[in-house]
Amino acid sequence: MEVIYEDNHIIAVNKTCSEIVQGDKTGDTPLSELLKEWLKEKYQKPGNVFVGVTHRLDRPVSGVVLFAKTTKALSRLNDMFRLGKIKKTYWAIVKNPPPKEEDELTHWLSRNEQQNKSYVYTEERPQSKQAILHYRLIAHSDTYYLLEIDLKTGRHHQIRSQLSEIGCPIQGDLKYGARRSNPDGGICLHARSVGFIHPVSKEAIQIVAPLPQSGLWKCFI
Repeated sequence: MEVIYEDNHIIAVNKTCSEIVQGDKTGDTPLSELLKEWLKEKYQKPGNVFVGVTHRLDRPVSGVVLFAKTTKALSRLNDMFRLGKIKKTYWAIVKNPPPKEEDELTHWLSRNEQQNKSYVYTEERPQSKQAILHYRLIAHSDTYYLLEIDLKTGRHHQIRSQLSEIGCPIQGDLKYGARRSNPDGGICLHARSVGFIHPVSKEAIQIVAPLPQSGLWKCFI
């Protein structure tokens, strides 16, 4: 577990594509529990340690995840995420060149719970939710393209489904049209950074998660 930021109220982890943020049906130990043990050992705390989950990343996605160390920070961060006051930036590797070097995508997404998948529409449908993101091409190799994504809304599988809709499925993402999986079971989507005003100190905070050191990411490190 790689801790990339910590103060009295907030702690951030650079999640790998194999880790889960919260407990699920797999029974694997989530980051929230690993973090409690880490903090307990670091500070030699005899009792329970508080770690609050403020947001989630899909299991195959890597990158920065914010946790709260106090109930005050948890409540305020939850409100900030809900109100869109936390800027989230992602990097994605795709095989196909995007239609434009830079663009804003607006779609409507409908989530299928049984399939754990979101379907994309160009017009509003019943029970669909509007999804908006901005992407730009920031680098490329001979065969792959690196996109930076500014997420405007936070929908289920939003980046994965919207990029697939424009013909740019994320490398390794079989669910949304990639031709082959990645050896580590993850997808080439990385939560690169979060930026926000600290909920307690009111200072401007920018947390950047280093890229994975393996796979296709080595082309862009």
